[in-house]
Amino acid sequence: MTQAFDVVIVGAGMVGAALATGLGRSGFRVGLVDQGAAPSYDAAQPPDIRVSALSAGSERYLAELGAWPDILAMRATRYTRLAVWDETDHPLSNVLPRKIAEVVFDARNLSARHLGHIVENRITQQALWSSASAQPSVTLFCGHAVTSLSNSDNYATVTLDDGTELTGELVVGADGANSGVRNLAGIGVTRDQYQQQAMVVSVRYQGPVQDITWQGFYPSGPRAFLPLHAAGNGESWASLVWYDSPEELARLKSLDNSALMAEIQNAFPPELPLLTHIDARASFPIARQHAKNYVNNRVVLVGDAAHTINPLAGQGVNLGFQDARCLQSVLREARRAGCDLANPARLDQYEQQRRPANRRMMLAMDVFYHLFSNRTPPLHLLRNLGLGAAKAMPFARNRVAKYAMGIDDDLPPVIRQLAERLPGFKQL
Repeated sequence: MTQAFDVVIVGAGMVGAALATGLGRSGFRVGLVDQGAAPSYDAAQPPDIRVSALSAGSERYLAELGAWPDILAMRATRYTRLAVWDETDHPLSNVLPRKIAEVVFDARNLSARHLGHIVENRITQQALWSSASAQPSVTLFCGHAVTSLSNSDNYATVTLDDGTELTGELVVGADGANSGVRNLAGIGVTRDQYQQQAMVVSVRYQGPVQDITWQGFYPSGPRAFLPLHAAGNGESWASLVWYDSPEELARLKSLDNSALMAEIQNAFPPELPLLTHIDARASFPIARQHAKNYVNNRVVLVGDAAHTINPLAGQGVNLGFQDARCLQSVLREARRAGCDLANPARLDQYEQQRRPANRRMMLAMDVFYHLFSNRTPPLHLLRNLGLGAAKAMPFARNRVAKYAMGIDDDLPPVIRQLAERLPGFKQL
């Protein structure tokens, strides 16, 4: 059986479901394919171990799609401050204040109510599945994988594992870092594996929900705190991230909850509240990956299928939402002009807008990774001078904050200058 659509989107994660919703609201006939079942939410469940720091720009986009009220009705934790500091020992550690170069980004200095929200991925995904399903022109194909792709001059066709064929003017790969659509379309990637891995731990702690997210930087990698919702009985939930070598994280994962909690309490900065419970843990490798092209004839990539970055500041999904918003706009303009949705000039507009923007964020994350994840004395001095300068110059600090919030699309000059000196800069 063959079904015809304007656009077929493969991957109904957060980015794919957002794009389907946006196109559906504009009247496009959309086929949305995903191997998984519809996500579910139960307020009594512990938090999803996968969380994202949604920027103010992403919130605006989700509000446009009608999904943001549903997210707030489930649970989302607003944060108004973000703090970073260096925890590396140095010859003057016993003399100087511990956080002499701490930088705090505060929403009040930007005349904003908050910097963003920490939201569980399954909550964002469920809200977007609901908003996509509510569009009459969107059809969901749940529990099916794509087995083949035909990318012809006149139309594109994907074949599902039950033999169903879906045709469209355009096929969008929104199926993640290991994108099957990207592989079937013959689009290559450049990939750099970082030496570190990241372990994420869902915990409860004593005290109220905090309005700050912070990262202390160690030579082995940062250790981060992301606040979540209240747990009752005077406790709150949080997500902790510990970056370290694969060997060290394997050792930590082998510990029972009591021993792991003691290790975390001892290894994290003293700002970490007293932990009372560990619910879940998981670790994953970290890689920077960029598709060599975002477009091949009638196939276009968005989100992690097009790019993955160091998750240092939780910006991956925000970049994906920006991809979706941009592609949505380009396709609306193509439809308004009576063009084929795969018109090369139109799709080139999408790539020319999104590739440089994604590259800028990749560079920013690599600056932090290379600057902080080492014990080299000159770099230790440089990063503390940099943090000290940011602390002393509100204008520079606020430029960085606006960039991270999705308010300002220009990479702050100091980060660009440092990025240009990084290995692999030309390949991004």
